[in-house]
Amino acid sequence: MTVHAEKRVIRHQPEQLFDLVAGVQHYPEFLPWCLAARIRSQDEEKLVADLIIGFQAFKERFTSYVTLDKEYLEIYVEYAEGPFKYLKNKWIFKPHPDGCEIDFYVDFEFRSRLLQTVMESLFTEAVKRMVRAFERRADDLYGRADRLAAD
Repeated sequence: MTVHAEKRVIRHQPEQLFDLVAGVQHYPEFLPWCLAARIRSQDEEKLVADLIIGFQAFKERFTSYVTLDKEYLEIYVEYAEGPFKYLKNKWIFKPHPDGCEIDFYVDFEFRSRLLQTVMESLFTEAVKRMVRAFERRADDLYGRADRLAAD
């Protein structure tokens, strides 16, 4: 089992960050190790997405069920199929005087012991890089974080 929980404040609006994370089809444009993304189905509240992740010699496809709660600015991800025993992920976006407090949680385990061992050794750095990638993408889309618009 590999778990990471993090809260951090990012100088962008919660709605912007919700939309960024909900835009799964754009992950290959900015997210490390995400080689491809495909939306199988989508409506206002749910989507089913395939992601292909690759790292060194490993390349895996997995499918997730994603629940989008726009009213409460929460995103929940549940594993459907692929190389994991299980995967759970949640994002909660809360208004903050400096922009948005992100409450991020991920818990997963690969079926393959080899892949699990490799990921555990790299996991902390991988999650940090992913969070930084989302933050940089928000800066690219919505302007530099140090210039939060006074809406």
